[in-house]
Amino acid sequence: MNKQFPIEKFRDLQTPFYYYDMEVLKRTLEDITNEANKYNYHIHYAVKANANPRMLSTISKAGLGADCVSGGEIQAALKAGFSAEKIVFAGVGKADWEINLGLDKNISCFNVESIPELEVINELAAAKGKTANVAIRINPEVDAHTHHHITTGTKEDKFGINIAQIDKVIDKIDALPSVKLTGIHFHIGSQITEMEPFAGLFVKAVELERYLSQRRIFLENINFGGGLGIDYKHPNSNPIPDFKAWFEVFHKYFPARPGQRVHFEPGRSVVGQCGSLISKVLYVKEGAFKRFVVLDAGFTDLIRPAFYDAYHKIENLSSDETQDIYDVVGPICESSDTFAKAVKINKAQRGDYIALRSAGAYGEIMAMQYNCRKLPKAYFSDII
Repeated sequence: MNKQFPIEKFRDLQTPFYYYDMEVLKRTLEDITNEANKYNYHIHYAVKANANPRMLSTISKAGLGADCVSGGEIQAALKAGFSAEKIVFAGVGKADWEINLGLDKNISCFNVESIPELEVINELAAAKGKTANVAIRINPEVDAHTHHHITTGTKEDKFGINIAQIDKVIDKIDALPSVKLTGIHFHIGSQITEMEPFAGLFVKAVELERYLSQRRIFLENINFGGGLGIDYKHPNSNPIPDFKAWFEVFHKYFPARPGQRVHFEPGRSVVGQCGSLISKVLYVKEGAFKRFVVLDAGFTDLIRPAFYDAYHKIENLSSDETQDIYDVVGPICESSDTFAKAVKINKAQRGDYIALRSAGAYGEIMAMQYNCRKLPKAYFSDII
């Protein structure tokens, strides 16, 4: 039983709900800003990880910028207090209204993923009498060795511009008067826990920068995206990712040139460990070969296990009894509505509170209303 959760305060709340430990978030933000400031790195929080308004406001107040992948995220970031000059806009399919929004709000940069997109941005910027800052998102053909649904940097992925096409893209930018090349952008995937994939990225980045220098192109901005993972198995002992080691590796293998700004776009590593999905046990069901703990939370509330085969540590907050083995499942009418199979948790009974840990990223933001279920509410440790 985990004593850090105020179960006595949960009793008046309708489960399932998201519970955010704001002290963990505060410590995480302090750590990432302290480590980034050592090298004058620029951090843009990836809004797609969690766009809860209070979470966004807290992150904005810590001084981070925002990495957005939709017009809605730009609007949410601005409403939460992020400065437009710290907002970057990525995404393989930007709609005209989203591009116009970015232009109207004078965001920092569009991370461009195709020549047709460049042409559209140029046309829309010209109509407004503006020049749009763009960075070329490069597909560096680096495999991050994570789940295939969250790998973004290989030849087979839809993201970015193939590195072999760089000359063609630069020639196109030179011919477009209403766009200005200000940098390059990479993002090779998510939940990366080893530094080896980043080593491959450094090689490609150094080669590309050297080549562009030969074309007399100086890159003001190098954006390495995000990708740093979290410890899903040990959220209590490792609540804060190793930002120190992450930034040290980049500084060692890709030292910035004078006047050059290096950017990162972490999402999961900022908010992942501070959030938990809190659910109640509806039934303990005896099956033919196994026992099931049936929760009132389902994949409508936390889709990652069904979608990515993702692991979340599961804790029985109400029990100090010995552990038993269960399949922990939800109430949704789909066989994939399973959080874990043959998992050990403290002996469960109806009414127990169950925490699915490390759910601050891609949890609440991906919740849905399948089966006409209500979206889960959010509560915070400092105002619950």
